[in-house]
Amino acid sequence: MRESAAERHDRLLGLVQERGSARVSDLASQLGVSPVTVRRDVEELAGRGLLDRVHGSVSWPQDAAGAAGPGGTGTGLVLGMLAPSSTYYFAEVIRGAHEAAARAGARLILRISDYRPQEDHARTEGLLSAGAEGLLVAPGWQHPGDPAAFGGWIASLPVPTVLLERRPTAGSPLDGLDRVCSDHAHGVLLAVRHLVDLGHGAPLLMARADSPTAVAVRSGYEEALAVLRLRAPQDVIDSVPAELAPDAFEQAVQALREAVRSGVATAALIHNDVDAIQVVQRLAELGVRVPDDLALIAYDDEVAALADIPLTAVAPPKREVGRHATELLVERLGQDTDTPRRHLTLLPQLRVRDSCGAPFS
Repeated sequence: MRESAAERHDRLLGLVQERGSARVSDLASQLGVSPVTVRRDVEELAGRGLLDRVHGSVSWPQDAAGAAGPGGTGTGLVLGMLAPSSTYYFAEVIRGAHEAAARAGARLILRISDYRPQEDHARTEGLLSAGAEGLLVAPGWQHPGDPAAFGGWIASLPVPTVLLERRPTAGSPLDGLDRVCSDHAHGVLLAVRHLVDLGHGAPLLMARADSPTAVAVRSGYEEALAVLRLRAPQDVIDSVPAELAPDAFEQAVQALREAVRSGVATAALIHNDVDAIQVVQRLAELGVRVPDDLALIAYDDEVAALADIPLTAVAPPKREVGRHATELLVERLGQDTDTPRRHLTLLPQLRVRDSCGAPFS
Protein backbone atom coordinates (compact mmCIF):
# COMPACT_ATOMS: atom_id res chain seq x y z
CA MET A 1 0.00 0.00 0.00
CA ARG A 2 1.32 3.43 -0.91
CA GLU A 3 2.41 5.53 2.06
CA SER A 4 0.19 8.53 2.75
CA ALA A 5 1.53 12.05 3.31
CA ALA A 6 0.43 11.81 6.96
CA GLU A 7 2.47 8.63 7.46
CA ARG A 8 5.49 10.21 5.79
CA HIS A 9 5.14 13.28 8.02
CA ASP A 10 5.02 10.96 11.01
CA ARG A 11 8.27 9.26 10.00
CA LEU A 12 9.93 12.59 9.19
CA LEU A 13 9.05 14.03 12.58
CA GLY A 14 10.31 10.88 14.28
CA LEU A 15 13.68 11.10 12.54
CA VAL A 16 14.17 14.77 13.39
CA GLN A 17 13.08 14.32 16.97
CA GLU A 18 15.43 11.38 17.44
CA ARG A 19 18.43 13.30 16.09
CA GLY A 20 17.56 16.84 17.14
CA SER A 21 18.40 18.07 13.62
CA ALA A 22 18.92 16.66 10.14
CA ARG A 23 19.76 17.74 6.60
CA VAL A 24 16.97 17.67 4.04
CA SER A 25 19.08 15.51 1.71
CA ASP A 26 19.63 12.92 4.44
CA LEU A 27 15.92 12.86 5.27
CA ALA A 28 15.06 12.32 1.61
CA SER A 29 17.40 9.34 1.46
CA GLN A 30 16.05 7.77 4.64
CA LEU A 31 12.42 8.35 3.72
CA GLY A 32 12.94 7.07 0.18
CA VAL A 33 11.47 10.17 -1.50
CA SER A 34 12.82 13.08 -3.50
CA PRO A 35 14.39 16.15 -1.86
CA VAL A 36 11.59 18.23 -3.41
CA THR A 37 9.01 16.16 -1.54
CA VAL A 38 10.91 16.49 1.74
CA ARG A 39 11.29 20.26 1.30
CA ARG A 40 7.55 20.52 0.71
CA ASP A 41 6.84 18.40 3.79
CA VAL A 42 9.28 20.42 5.90
CA GLU A 43 7.68 23.68 4.79
CA GLU A 44 4.25 22.42 5.79
CA LEU A 45 5.39 21.05 9.16
CA ALA A 46 7.41 24.18 9.95
CA GLY A 47 4.36 26.28 9.14
CA ARG A 48 2.51 24.42 11.89
CA GLY A 49 5.32 25.02 14.36
CA LEU A 50 6.33 21.34 14.48
CA LEU A 51 9.84 21.88 13.03
CA ASP A 52 12.41 24.67 12.67
CA ARG A 53 14.18 25.27 9.34
CA VAL A 54 17.75 26.58 9.00
CA HIS A 55 19.74 26.64 5.72
CA GLY A 56 18.96 23.23 4.23
CA SER A 57 18.50 21.57 7.60
CA VAL A 58 15.63 21.08 9.98
CA SER A 59 15.60 20.77 13.74
CA TRP A 60 13.24 20.00 16.55
CA PRO A 61 11.67 23.31 17.73
CA GLN A 62 13.95 25.20 20.07
CA ASP A 63 11.19 26.16 22.49
CA ALA A 64 10.53 22.50 23.31
CA ALA A 65 14.19 21.43 23.24
CA GLY A 66 15.42 24.35 25.27
CA ALA A 67 12.73 24.13 27.91
CA ALA A 68 13.93 20.77 29.11
CA GLY A 69 17.61 21.23 28.36
CA PRO A 70 20.52 21.31 30.81
CA GLY A 71 20.10 24.06 33.37
CA GLY A 72 16.50 24.66 32.30
CA THR A 73 13.37 24.44 34.39
CA GLY A 74 11.77 21.66 32.35
CA THR A 75 9.91 18.76 33.86
CA GLY A 76 11.75 16.21 31.74
CA LEU A 77 8.42 14.60 30.89
CA VAL A 78 7.86 12.86 27.58
CA LEU A 79 4.28 13.18 26.32
CA GLY A 80 2.87 11.17 23.43
CA MET A 81 0.13 12.39 21.12
CA LEU A 82 -1.95 10.31 18.72
CA ALA A 83 -3.90 12.36 16.17
CA PRO A 84 -5.92 11.24 13.15
CA SER A 85 -4.34 13.91 10.95
CA SER A 86 -1.69 16.61 11.05
CA THR A 87 -3.64 18.87 8.70
CA TYR A 88 -6.86 20.89 8.68
CA TYR A 89 -8.74 20.68 12.01
CA PHE A 90 -6.08 18.83 13.98
CA ALA A 91 -3.18 21.02 12.88
CA GLU A 92 -4.30 23.63 15.40
CA VAL A 93 -4.97 21.03 18.11
CA ILE A 94 -1.41 19.75 17.66
CA ARG A 95 -0.03 23.29 17.73
CA GLY A 96 -1.81 24.01 21.00
CA ALA A 97 -0.50 20.79 22.53
CA HIS A 98 3.03 21.51 21.34
CA GLU A 99 3.00 25.03 22.79
CA ALA A 100 1.68 23.82 26.14
CA ALA A 101 4.24 21.02 26.31
CA ALA A 102 7.05 23.49 25.61
CA ARG A 103 5.85 25.81 28.35
CA ALA A 104 5.82 22.87 30.78
CA GLY A 105 9.34 21.87 29.75
CA ALA A 106 8.02 18.59 28.38
CA ARG A 107 8.86 16.83 25.14
CA LEU A 108 5.92 16.03 22.85
CA ILE A 109 6.17 13.16 20.37
CA LEU A 110 3.56 12.66 17.69
CA ARG A 111 2.02 9.79 15.73
CA ILE A 112 -0.60 10.16 12.99
CA SER A 113 -3.21 7.48 12.21
CA ASP A 114 -4.52 9.04 8.98
CA TYR A 115 -8.09 8.21 10.09
CA ARG A 116 -7.39 4.48 10.16
CA PRO A 117 -8.72 3.50 13.60
CA GLN A 118 -7.51 -0.07 13.18
CA GLU A 119 -3.95 1.32 13.40
CA ASP A 120 -4.49 3.49 16.49
CA HIS A 121 -3.43 0.81 18.95
CA ALA A 122 -0.15 0.00 17.20
CA ARG A 123 0.76 3.67 16.81
CA THR A 124 0.04 4.30 20.48
CA GLU A 125 2.26 1.36 21.41
CA GLY A 126 4.93 3.08 19.34
CA LEU A 127 4.55 6.20 21.48
CA LEU A 128 4.95 4.15 24.64
CA SER A 129 8.03 2.41 23.22
CA ALA A 130 9.48 5.85 22.46
CA GLY A 131 9.21 6.73 26.16
CA ALA A 132 5.86 8.49 26.48
CA GLU A 133 4.90 8.81 30.15
CA GLY A 134 1.44 10.17 29.40
CA LEU A 135 -0.77 10.19 26.32
CA LEU A 136 -3.04 12.57 24.43
CA VAL A 137 -5.29 10.39 22.30
CA ALA A 138 -7.61 11.45 19.48
CA PRO A 139 -8.63 8.14 17.88
CA GLY A 140 -9.21 8.02 14.13
CA TRP A 141 -12.88 7.14 14.53
CA GLN A 142 -15.11 8.05 11.60
CA HIS A 143 -18.26 6.00 12.06
CA PRO A 144 -20.62 5.45 15.02
CA GLY A 145 -19.48 1.84 15.47
CA ASP A 146 -15.76 2.68 15.57
CA PRO A 147 -15.46 3.35 19.34
CA ALA A 148 -16.80 -0.13 20.14
CA ALA A 149 -14.79 -1.80 17.39
CA PHE A 150 -11.49 0.02 17.83
CA GLY A 151 -11.52 1.77 21.21
CA GLY A 152 -11.57 -0.87 23.95
CA TRP A 153 -7.79 -0.88 24.40
CA ILE A 154 -7.63 2.82 25.34
CA ALA A 155 -9.13 2.35 28.81
CA SER A 156 -6.39 -0.15 29.73
CA LEU A 157 -3.39 1.97 28.74
CA PRO A 158 -0.65 1.81 31.41
CA VAL A 159 -0.07 5.58 31.61
CA PRO A 160 -2.33 8.60 32.27
CA THR A 161 -4.38 9.34 29.18
CA VAL A 162 -6.46 12.31 28.03
CA LEU A 163 -8.94 11.99 25.17
CA LEU A 164 -9.10 14.88 22.71
CA GLU A 165 -12.25 15.87 20.78
CA ARG A 166 -13.85 12.47 21.37
CA ARG A 167 -16.96 11.69 23.44
CA PRO A 168 -17.27 7.98 24.25
CA THR A 169 -20.58 6.31 25.01
CA ALA A 170 -21.87 7.35 28.44
CA GLY A 171 -21.06 4.72 31.05
CA SER A 172 -18.42 2.98 28.92
CA PRO A 173 -14.89 2.42 30.28
CA LEU A 174 -13.63 5.26 28.08
CA ASP A 175 -16.12 7.61 29.68
CA GLY A 176 -14.06 7.39 32.87
CA LEU A 177 -10.96 8.94 31.26
CA ASP A 178 -9.98 12.59 31.37
CA ARG A 179 -11.06 14.36 28.20
CA VAL A 180 -11.13 17.79 26.58
CA CYS A 181 -13.68 18.48 23.84
CA SER A 182 -15.33 21.28 21.90
CA ASP A 183 -19.05 21.69 22.55
CA HIS A 184 -20.18 21.37 18.95
CA ALA A 185 -23.86 21.42 19.94
CA HIS A 186 -23.30 24.89 21.39
CA GLY A 187 -21.57 25.97 18.19
CA VAL A 188 -24.47 24.81 16.06
CA LEU A 189 -26.93 26.58 18.36
CA LEU A 190 -24.97 29.83 17.94
CA ALA A 191 -25.24 29.49 14.16
CA VAL A 192 -28.94 28.63 14.04
CA ARG A 193 -29.86 31.36 16.51
CA HIS A 194 -27.88 33.95 14.54
CA LEU A 195 -29.72 33.11 11.33
CA VAL A 196 -33.10 33.15 13.08
CA ASP A 197 -32.28 36.52 14.68
CA LEU A 198 -31.62 37.85 11.17
CA GLY A 199 -35.22 36.93 10.28
CA HIS A 200 -34.74 33.56 8.60
CA GLY A 201 -36.68 30.44 9.37
CA ALA A 202 -34.95 27.24 10.38
CA PRO A 203 -31.82 26.84 8.24
CA LEU A 204 -31.05 23.77 6.22
CA LEU A 205 -28.13 21.63 7.31
CA MET A 206 -25.68 20.30 4.72
CA ALA A 207 -23.13 18.13 6.46
CA ARG A 208 -20.68 15.28 6.17
CA ALA A 209 -21.02 12.07 8.17
CA ASP A 210 -17.39 10.90 8.15
CA SER A 211 -16.00 12.18 11.45
CA PRO A 212 -16.94 12.65 15.11
CA THR A 213 -17.26 16.39 14.48
CA ALA A 214 -19.68 15.78 11.62
CA VAL A 215 -21.78 13.46 13.77
CA ALA A 216 -21.78 16.03 16.60
CA VAL A 217 -22.86 18.80 14.21
CA ARG A 218 -25.76 16.69 13.00
CA SER A 219 -26.95 15.86 16.51
CA GLY A 220 -26.36 19.47 17.59
CA TYR A 221 -28.61 20.64 14.75
CA GLU A 222 -31.49 18.55 16.08
CA GLU A 223 -30.91 19.90 19.59
CA ALA A 224 -30.75 23.51 18.37
CA LEU A 225 -34.04 23.19 16.51
CA ALA A 226 -35.66 21.70 19.61
CA VAL A 227 -34.32 24.50 21.85
CA LEU A 228 -35.58 27.19 19.48
CA ARG A 229 -38.83 25.33 18.80
CA LEU A 230 -38.20 25.11 15.09
CA ARG A 231 -38.83 22.40 12.56
CA ALA A 232 -36.25 21.41 9.95
CA PRO A 233 -37.34 22.66 6.51
CA GLN A 234 -36.34 19.29 5.04
CA ASP A 235 -34.01 16.37 5.69
CA VAL A 236 -30.29 17.01 6.17
CA ILE A 237 -28.44 17.16 2.87
CA ASP A 238 -25.58 14.67 2.94
CA SER A 239 -22.30 16.30 1.93
CA VAL A 240 -19.20 14.64 0.53
CA PRO A 241 -15.82 16.03 -0.58
CA ALA A 242 -16.09 17.30 -4.14
CA GLU A 243 -12.68 15.90 -5.08
CA LEU A 244 -13.53 12.38 -3.87
CA ALA A 245 -17.11 12.05 -5.09
CA PRO A 246 -17.90 14.79 -7.63
CA ASP A 247 -21.23 13.29 -8.68
CA ALA A 248 -22.49 13.02 -5.11
CA PHE A 249 -21.26 16.53 -4.38
CA GLU A 250 -23.13 17.85 -7.40
CA GLN A 251 -26.27 16.06 -6.25
CA ALA A 252 -26.00 17.73 -2.83
CA VAL A 253 -25.52 21.18 -4.36
CA GLN A 254 -28.50 20.67 -6.65
CA ALA A 255 -30.63 19.67 -3.65
CA LEU A 256 -29.63 22.88 -1.86
CA ARG A 257 -30.32 24.95 -5.00
CA GLU A 258 -33.78 23.43 -5.32
CA ALA A 259 -34.53 24.18 -1.66
CA VAL A 260 -33.61 27.83 -2.21
CA ARG A 261 -35.45 28.19 -5.51
CA SER A 262 -38.63 26.57 -4.12
CA GLY A 263 -38.62 28.79 -1.05
CA VAL A 264 -38.10 25.89 1.36
CA ALA A 265 -35.14 27.65 2.98
CA THR A 266 -33.37 31.00 2.89
CA ALA A 267 -30.44 30.01 5.11
CA ALA A 268 -28.06 27.08 5.53
CA LEU A 269 -25.36 25.74 7.80
CA ILE A 270 -22.65 23.74 6.03
CA HIS A 271 -20.05 21.45 7.57
CA ASN A 272 -17.21 21.97 6.80
CA ASP A 273 -15.95 25.29 5.42
CA VAL A 274 -13.89 23.75 2.60
CA ASP A 275 -17.13 22.20 1.37
CA ALA A 276 -18.94 25.47 2.01
CA ILE A 277 -16.56 27.45 -0.21
CA GLN A 278 -17.01 24.94 -3.04
CA VAL A 279 -20.77 24.96 -2.56
CA VAL A 280 -20.89 28.77 -2.79
CA GLN A 281 -18.84 28.69 -5.99
CA ARG A 282 -21.08 26.07 -7.60
CA LEU A 283 -24.28 27.78 -6.47
CA ALA A 284 -23.11 31.00 -8.14
CA GLU A 285 -22.71 29.08 -11.41
CA LEU A 286 -26.29 27.84 -10.95
CA GLY A 287 -27.64 31.34 -10.36
CA VAL A 288 -27.98 31.23 -6.56
CA ARG A 289 -26.14 34.08 -4.85
CA VAL A 290 -24.77 34.20 -1.32
CA PRO A 291 -25.91 36.12 0.69
CA ASP A 292 -28.62 37.62 -1.56
CA ASP A 293 -30.51 34.38 -2.17
CA LEU A 294 -29.06 32.29 0.64
CA ALA A 295 -27.57 33.26 3.99
CA LEU A 296 -24.83 30.80 4.83
CA ILE A 297 -22.73 29.82 7.86
CA ALA A 298 -19.83 27.36 7.65
CA TYR A 299 -18.60 25.08 10.42
CA ASP A 300 -14.90 24.73 11.42
CA ASP A 301 -13.49 28.13 10.37
CA GLU A 302 -10.26 26.84 8.89
CA VAL A 303 -10.40 28.77 5.61
CA ALA A 304 -13.86 30.38 5.71
CA ALA A 305 -12.46 33.93 5.90
CA LEU A 306 -10.54 33.37 2.63
CA ALA A 307 -13.59 32.79 0.44
CA ASP A 308 -14.50 35.34 -2.26
CA ILE A 309 -17.40 36.23 0.00
CA PRO A 310 -15.91 35.79 3.50
CA LEU A 311 -18.02 33.20 5.25
CA THR A 312 -19.52 33.58 8.69
CA ALA A 313 -18.30 30.50 10.53
CA VAL A 314 -18.46 28.57 13.78
CA ALA A 315 -14.93 28.27 15.15
CA PRO A 316 -14.28 25.40 17.58
CA PRO A 317 -11.46 26.27 20.02
CA LYS A 318 -9.03 23.84 18.43
CA ARG A 319 -5.74 25.24 19.71
CA GLU A 320 -7.21 25.65 23.20
CA VAL A 321 -8.32 22.00 23.17
CA GLY A 322 -4.72 20.92 22.59
CA ARG A 323 -3.41 23.35 25.18
CA HIS A 324 -5.87 22.45 27.94
CA ALA A 325 -5.51 18.72 27.28
CA THR A 326 -1.74 18.94 27.60
CA GLU A 327 -1.94 21.02 30.76
CA LEU A 328 -4.39 18.50 32.21
CA LEU A 329 -2.08 15.62 31.32
CA VAL A 330 0.96 17.32 32.89
CA GLU A 331 -1.09 18.01 36.00
CA ARG A 332 -2.32 14.41 36.08
CA LEU A 333 1.23 13.09 35.90
CA GLY A 334 2.09 15.06 39.02
CA GLN A 335 -0.97 14.02 41.04
CA ASP A 336 -2.17 11.17 43.17
CA THR A 337 -4.09 8.68 41.04
CA ASP A 338 -7.13 9.10 43.33
CA THR A 339 -7.75 12.63 42.05
CA PRO A 340 -11.13 12.72 40.27
CA ARG A 341 -11.08 12.60 36.47
CA ARG A 342 -12.31 15.63 34.54
CA HIS A 343 -14.39 16.23 31.43
CA LEU A 344 -13.56 19.70 30.14
CA THR A 345 -15.83 21.19 27.47
CA LEU A 346 -14.81 24.34 25.57
CA LEU A 347 -17.28 26.55 23.73
CA PRO A 348 -16.92 27.45 20.03
CA GLN A 349 -17.32 31.04 18.83
CA LEU A 350 -19.34 32.46 15.96
CA ARG A 351 -17.26 34.70 13.71
CA VAL A 352 -19.61 36.90 11.72
CA ARG A 353 -18.53 37.89 8.20
CA ASP A 354 -20.32 38.69 4.92
CA SER A 355 -22.12 35.50 3.98
CA CYS A 356 -25.19 36.11 6.13
CA GLY A 357 -25.96 39.51 4.67
CA ALA A 358 -28.39 42.01 6.13
CA PRO A 359 -31.44 41.09 8.26
CA PHE A 360 -33.93 39.13 6.17
CA SER A 361 -37.46 40.43 5.68
